[in-house]
Amino acid sequence: MNNWVYEPFPESMHGEPAEARRLSRLEDHENIQISLYVKRRPVNNILLSREKMLASRETLYRSDLDIVSTFAQDHGLKVLEVDARRRRVRISGTAAQMRTAFKVDLYWYQGNAGKFRAYVGVLQVRSDLKNVLESVLGLDERVIAHPRLRRIDRSSATTSSAYLPNQIAGFYGIPVHPTGAGECIGIIELGGGFHQSDIRTEFAAMGLIPPNVLAVSVDGGENSPTTPDSADAEVGLDVQVAGAVAPGALIVVYFTQNTDAGFADAVSYAATDSSHNPSVMSISWGSPESEYSAQARNSLNSALHDAAEAGVTITVAAGDNLSTDGLNDGAVHVDFPASSPYVVACGGTSITVSSGRISQEVVWNNGTSGTGGGISGIFPVPSYQSQVKLPVNVGSGSSGRGMPDVAADANPFSGYQVTVDGETFPVGGTSAVAPLWAGFFALVNNARDNALGYANPILYSQTKGFREVLRGNNIPANFNLGYRAGPGWNACCGLGVMIGPDLFKFLTQ
Repeated sequence: MNNWVYEPFPESMHGEPAEARRLSRLEDHENIQISLYVKRRPVNNILLSREKMLASRETLYRSDLDIVSTFAQDHGLKVLEVDARRRRVRISGTAAQMRTAFKVDLYWYQGNAGKFRAYVGVLQVRSDLKNVLESVLGLDERVIAHPRLRRIDRSSATTSSAYLPNQIAGFYGIPVHPTGAGECIGIIELGGGFHQSDIRTEFAAMGLIPPNVLAVSVDGGENSPTTPDSADAEVGLDVQVAGAVAPGALIVVYFTQNTDAGFADAVSYAATDSSHNPSVMSISWGSPESEYSAQARNSLNSALHDAAEAGVTITVAAGDNLSTDGLNDGAVHVDFPASSPYVVACGGTSITVSSGRISQEVVWNNGTSGTGGGISGIFPVPSYQSQVKLPVNVGSGSSGRGMPDVAADANPFSGYQVTVDGETFPVGGTSAVAPLWAGFFALVNNARDNALGYANPILYSQTKGFREVLRGNNIPANFNLGYRAGPGWNACCGLGVMIGPDLFKFLTQ
């Protein structure tokens, strides 16, 4: 008889899944795999090389991971992997074993995206884990994020002034040399897939040699293309935009499950992938900050912190649902993981082109869709924004991390022509802005002696590489809260859009 003491783990709190119907309790024998993350610890020397930084985690986290592994073994759970670089223990067991280990009941639900496993309430964890455990991810498999892209109705496609991705790169003066050769861009995808034939078609249209694009599976995620109306459009957009800007770079697409465990596991995998060593990571998926459990948000944010610490520059779409981020509770919200202080949050503009140049650029706002942006309700003002005049949250009046940091064209009516599942069509959304900036950072790394890494403190140290966006707002139609563009940093377009030659020179000198 053991004398283990259990305590509530408040960060694991989950409410009843929205827009889903409970089906049945999991059978005792059903097998489950989950990820347990231990808390981050301060690093003594941030000047270590990437490989030495990752290797230092072996010592830093070994004792914490041993505590988690012992807990799993005590409950008859199988330890599948212990990875100190990722601060993660991967375990498996039956539903009955998980119920005993975490004092929670598990049920099947039917939602819009299909059948999934979930729990309601708070997990209990053994007291010896209290000081080391950051999260228990994977018991609950509800959808965690959404692709941040916008398509227009096929009937409206003829009115779109779509451009090839390398044309849009040219509008911002992004250099065509270097090409990103020797760099790797990691792209996180929570679904969808791509065809090599689509990549060949798109790059032939752009007059470019196609980049080398590889698929990597995380937690059973796969490159599984279906139709252009699926997440394939997101995958195609990300690959083709990043590749158009940096055609010489290797592009590795990390496919994972759209769950809290999948998202965190994919980011941590990419950040520590010693086979491909991505120096840049692009993420075009997200949800409002309030839609995550605290533990899911904490672990994803700390995985992004780990990646930045290891020298990876991360670009994230700021969202496509204006100041409410798609919620109808009368408040303003920002998208996560774009609101993480460790990423370059990418907002959206709408461009008008004349004689091959941008003649006008305003905030992207089509009334019901447009750039996300605002003040985080979770993260405090980071040090790199301490000298920026940030507004308060227009709903709560509180201060916080302001986002986005940068911007570029995102309006599907002035958007990107992509080829997905054999169809060519225009697409937009801040999903396009993240890979555009990721490609640019790959070019910067190509020209530097070392990777740029955590870019935000550098980007905020000067303004000469940016053109301010002065017109527009991200206030939805029939709503009165949001943010307006204007001189200096603003909560629609951040520092602004890049002046490609100037920003490239500054970041590579």
